[in-house]
Order: sequence, then structure tokens, then C-alpha cells
Amino acid sequence: MGESGQDRDEAARREAEALLERALLDPEASAAVALRVEGLAIGESLTVIFHGRKDLATIQTFVANGGHGAGEAVTAQSLLRVPCDLDLHDAATRSEAEELYATQARALREALLAADTVLAIWQEALAELEDIRVSVDRSVDLGLSLPAHRLMPVALVAPERRLTVVPVCGARTLAEGRPPLGIACAQQDVAHVYPLPDDPERCLKDFSRRTAEHAHRLAQQMEHQEASVARFLELNGDAA
Repeated sequence: MGESGQDRDEAARREAEALLERALLDPEASAAVALRVEGLAIGESLTVIFHGRKDLATIQTFVANGGHGAGEAVTAQSLLRVPCDLDLHDAATRSEAEELYATQARALREALLAADTVLAIWQEALAELEDIRVSVDRSVDLGLSLPAHRLMPVALVAPERRLTVVPVCGARTLAEGRPPLGIACAQQDVAHVYPLPDDPERCLKDFSRRTAEHAHRLAQQMEHQEASVARFLELNGDAA
């Protein structure tokens, strides 16, 4: 059975907490590099933290809200684990490692900029098509089950429709370039990922169709179950 979005969020939170605790216990065995991404339309300001340890097989990536500077404390609860890690294995020298780091960090920065730009377009489309209030949620834990990993701790929320729109990404190292990106729409127990370049209006209409079909299936299932129970009660009454 696949891991739910809530399970992934909880696992990421525990992982972030453990990383910070272990770094405090043995700071010489770990290193962290921060990259600030500012001037975002929806995200405003984000900080990417690359964290590596000698006993870990990867240089893990986290994203936090706000422009955190060098030496500034960041709590584990404010870190979103993003499965797009640095890979400096092919660097033979320090200068090559620096070049690889710059290239891969730029790829993630471009991904965040692209997702934020598209999220701004979705915000306008939601407000125009649905004629509803749209707010920005900067929570690390949305409490939703999503079919893909989150890219940034920023989401659009339409409370009246219980609709959440979230930038998501595929899991792979940054050595492979910019990660595959998408926009996930989630409403209660229905979720679907659309390619980043897709037209928001078309996607919203498609998602409305999906939620309507899901509601219809649930209604049919409930009707079926109620009929089954009614027949069972009839049999029980006859037996009495």
C-alpha cells in the first residue's frame, strides 16, 4: 500500500528533527548551505537548505519560508523536505564541486521560480472562475494526502470549496537537472496532478468533473450499501 501524504509529511518532519539533533551532537560531521530565493509573487521569500552528513548517502534538501541568513536558527517544524538532493559525486576537485553545486542550486532555484509564477496564474484563475476567496497557506504540514511530493511550503486554499492547490515535484537528484514539476489539486479525498504548463482554467474544469464523478460514485456506493442492509434486516425479520 502506498504511503499517504500525511505519512510523508510526518516522516519528513521527524527526519528534519533528527537531522538537527544529530548536527548539534556532532557539528563537525555535518554541513549546511543556505540559498535564499526572494522576490516571489506568492512565496515571497524562501530559503533552501542543503544539509549533508558523513554518515548520510545524500545531501538532503529542505525549503523554509522566509529569507534566513547565515547563522540564523531554523526550527525543524519550519523545514519542508524536498526530495531533490545535491549530487556532487562526479566532482574530482573542489572547483569542480563548486561548479556542480552552483549548477544544481540554480536548477532548484529555477524550479521554485517557475512554480511560483504558475501558482500566481492559478491564483488569478481561481478568483475569476470560481468567484471565491483564495488565501495563501504557508504551512509545512497541510494535513492532506497528495499524489506527489511538495516543492515548497506554499499552497493556495479556497476554503469555501475545500480546495487546495499545491506545487509538486518528482523525486530525483539535481544532477539530472530541474526536477519534473506539476500542480496538484486536492479536495477532501480527491487529488490529481496537472503538468505545470497546463491551462489552469482547463485543469479546474477537469478537476470539478473528477470531484463530481467521485461524489456520484460515493452516492451509488452508499445506496448499494443501504439496500444491502435493508434486505438483511428483512431476512432477519422473517427469521424472527
